[in-house]
Amino acid sequence: MIVHLVDGTYELFRHFFGLRRFKSEDPPLGAVGGVLGTVVDMIEDGATHIGVATDHVIESFRNELWPGYKTGAGIEPALWNQFHPLETALAALGVAVWPMVELEADDGLASAAHLASADERVQKVCIWTPDKDLAQCVVSDRVVQMDRRGGEMRDASGVMAKFGVNPEHIPDYLALVGDAADGYPGIPGIGGKTAARLIERFGAIEDFPAETLKGQRELALLFKQLATLRSDALLFEDVDDLRWNGPTEKFAAVADAIGSARLTKRVAKLAKARNAG
Repeated sequence: MIVHLVDGTYELFRHFFGLRRFKSEDPPLGAVGGVLGTVVDMIEDGATHIGVATDHVIESFRNELWPGYKTGAGIEPALWNQFHPLETALAALGVAVWPMVELEADDGLASAAHLASADERVQKVCIWTPDKDLAQCVVSDRVVQMDRRGGEMRDASGVMAKFGVNPEHIPDYLALVGDAADGYPGIPGIGGKTAARLIERFGAIEDFPAETLKGQRELALLFKQLATLRSDALLFEDVDDLRWNGPTEKFAAVADAIGSARLTKRVAKLAKARNAG
């Protein structure tokens, strides 16, 4: 089986701002409908096992480690007001959804990938997000990152080609170059090529010679802690918990609130086919 893990927060942002190119006003649940449509597309394309991780709140334990770490400040109300309805809608669709609180959606994806890849029945785990943090979860060609925006599947060799380091060294790489989206700056004067060269020569930051980072070693280790995803969240007991078996009885009302009768018809057709199979 192939397990598909979706970054629900990223998809919500993608659809919210995508709709703005075509709408004069923000539909109250427009982005939610867009995410559901994307998940239904995946099911129509043959996906059987799907899980979606979301940021139920934006803040996590990392905010206690670094004061500049990302928060929910600045998120537009029209977007923020769709965070929790998305979780409700996904559950009504019958899809496994993990609203993360003390951890982030990225940690949820990392944890789900770890659990799924430990099951020998699983042939491949596909993590659907362009977020460079998730590159650290890639394992050979069995756990891969699906970059919908770039239209590519990134296995271990793809991670090396893009960043110049192996997946296990992505936290070291991000610690050195920083991650503006997450709110930490990296080490001054170190760009991508320099970071990759240092990692190729010395390995993990912990193994760098003391003088390499010119007094910034402890800061780099802190940033590495921020960049390292948690993979120990117990999100499910059996990978078959992710199997899509059709919507719940609440889905029709959800689709009606979104204003998509077509979505109801698509899901009903898929459920009928799954049950017949």
